[in-house]
Amino acid sequence: MSDVEQPGIVVVGGGHGGAQLCNALAAAGLGPRVQLVCAEPVLPYQRPPLSKAFLKTPGEALQLHRPAEWFAESGITVHLGDPATAIDRAARRVTLASGRVLAYERLVLATGARPRSLPHLSPGLDNVAELRSAADAERLRARLDSAASLTIVGGGFIGLEVAASARARGLAVQVLESAPRLLLRSVSPELAEHVLRTHLASGIEVRLGVAVGGFVVEGQRLLSLEVNGQAQPVDLLVLGIGAAPEHGLASEAGLHCENGIVVDEFMQTSDPAILAVGDCTSFPEARSGRRLRLESVQNANDQARTAAQTLAGAAQPYRALPWFWSEQGTMRLQMAGLMPANGARHLRRGNTPASFSVLHYDGGRLACVESVNAPMDHIAARKLLEAGISPAAAEACDAARPLKSFGG
Repeated sequence: MSDVEQPGIVVVGGGHGGAQLCNALAAAGLGPRVQLVCAEPVLPYQRPPLSKAFLKTPGEALQLHRPAEWFAESGITVHLGDPATAIDRAARRVTLASGRVLAYERLVLATGARPRSLPHLSPGLDNVAELRSAADAERLRARLDSAASLTIVGGGFIGLEVAASARARGLAVQVLESAPRLLLRSVSPELAEHVLRTHLASGIEVRLGVAVGGFVVEGQRLLSLEVNGQAQPVDLLVLGIGAAPEHGLASEAGLHCENGIVVDEFMQTSDPAILAVGDCTSFPEARSGRRLRLESVQNANDQARTAAQTLAGAAQPYRALPWFWSEQGTMRLQMAGLMPANGARHLRRGNTPASFSVLHYDGGRLACVESVNAPMDHIAARKLLEAGISPAAAEACDAARPLKSFGG
């Protein structure tokens, strides 16, 4: 028999967006009206360490956003390990896998994204891993304990972070990327080249522009794969080929979805009673005028704050500056703003050869800054971008120099 609760605010998703939304709603005194639905059997936790310290350090524990006591004291009801399976918009009810039914006045979807898989590769193989959840990280860490080498398909942020962590543990690491360079859709060519050189110097093998296929499986293990038609053995394989928005629940409920759950500037979906935040959303970005889907902790947190204001009756449009960071071995990459498709680029050198920033201009204004091992540059960049500073003012901060000093 299902158990229907009194209508309140139901939050589906225990990632950064769901956790931040609970924080904001509790601060607004709305905690007792909130129910948080988590597909995973653990409380919301910090996800960035999963590809870094968690993998490198045996015994490293998950870093919870808040302990169980905080949720109880805030009056928030948490449903762990009980994912939402259906939304009845007409009755305003959410059904969970257990059969429990939650009535809602307002519903927030923070369902995140799911890892992409390789076609023609059997799922569930013992020596093939992905990294999205705590369970994924725990399995991968255990497999790294007994592996001598690691092959990573995908030269994006997750793949490179895992590569650096595995190399720090002494494994032989190979990265296979189909694109002509690393981080093709994420960073500038100059930054990508620096990332490549740094990983090569650490002993990581990187192969660009390759085609992967020809998988040979025996039992529950991947024995080998082909790279550009040449077979090579596999000890342990990690897939880091991107993620797709998790909007199946929304689509089945009839919400407008297009590269994610479509929301307006107040995080409202095509149903006024339902909001969405985080990696699963397609939202209007104020500075570029484009509709985007971003996968970042910043975006999830800031969208959750916007949603909380909407739910509290004090709606403010989403205007947050996008920013992102990645830690890969000795490199800490930080990006602020959105990189323009075409525009002037200048170099600001740091105190060491491994420290610099790339300033991107678009239509006479600073649009984006990429920084490597230059945290103060990143902080200053965020302030400049939020204020909309002109090129002259930006260069006056410390005489940015032309990119020809990169050799480009």
